[in-house]
Amino acid sequence: MAEAKIGIIGGSGLYDMEELQERREVNIETPFGEPSDAYLLGSIGGRPVAFLSRHSRGHRLLPSEINYRANIWGFKKLGVEWIVAVSAVGSLKEELKPLDIVLPDQFVDRTNQARKSTFFGDGVAAHIAFADPMSSTLREIIYQVALKEGATVHMGGTYLNMEGPAFSTRAESNLYRQWGMDIIGMTNLPEAKLSREAGIAYQTMAMVTDYDCWRHDEGVEDVSVSTVVETLGKNVSLARKILENVVALIPEEPDPECSNALEYAIMTAPEAIPPQVRERLDLIIGKYIRT
Repeated sequence: MAEAKIGIIGGSGLYDMEELQERREVNIETPFGEPSDAYLLGSIGGRPVAFLSRHSRGHRLLPSEINYRANIWGFKKLGVEWIVAVSAVGSLKEELKPLDIVLPDQFVDRTNQARKSTFFGDGVAAHIAFADPMSSTLREIIYQVALKEGATVHMGGTYLNMEGPAFSTRAESNLYRQWGMDIIGMTNLPEAKLSREAGIAYQTMAMVTDYDCWRHDEGVEDVSVSTVVETLGKNVSLARKILENVVALIPEEPDPECSNALEYAIMTAPEAIPPQVRERLDLIIGKYIRT
């Protein structure tokens, strides 16, 4: 069912890709339930692309309600090898200003594990290497394109994945600053983990919308839906332009840093994997456990 090598996940404010030519919708059934929405398939500059709205069109899903496994499995089914994930984030540092773009290279997890962030369990154990959780190749491409488009873009940084759906308390926000965190969001870590298990290169393009609630100078509002939406409205056209030009530069071949992440990661002997689990995960593990 290979349809596209490039996937784009749209976050808050980016629920569609008007740039897609010859677009069509595809609903994909997965062993893990329903993805967030139908996948929009089409092409940008002649390159086949699959787009998915993370929270669904109309923004109906909380971060903890998103079926991350189904979303990434669907991309894998479509043949996707590269994913750019657009996300709204709060800034935890003075120099990371609203309307800036951050391309993080690290994560810290502060969720309560309500989000399913692995395909494994139920009789099969695997442990991927995740020291460098995102694609340096994608990160460099996005960085160079963003600079050319006139964006203020920051290379690297740590994304703290909080639980939500409420925003931080002031004490939490200040604690994360003491830890040296750069930006804060609610969704990207499970996407990155699952993408790595699936052999898909993944990179966050984080759009800064606010200063969380740590900065309360005169004239600086605490984070709220209204401030996020207002800033996203200013950033969405830039994000679309960057994505359009990034697509043209993504390599035709898979990212060697990510594509064979499971080669030495599966601990369970092939004969010990329950048949129903093996069948469910065949798309992910099939090429590694053939006997």
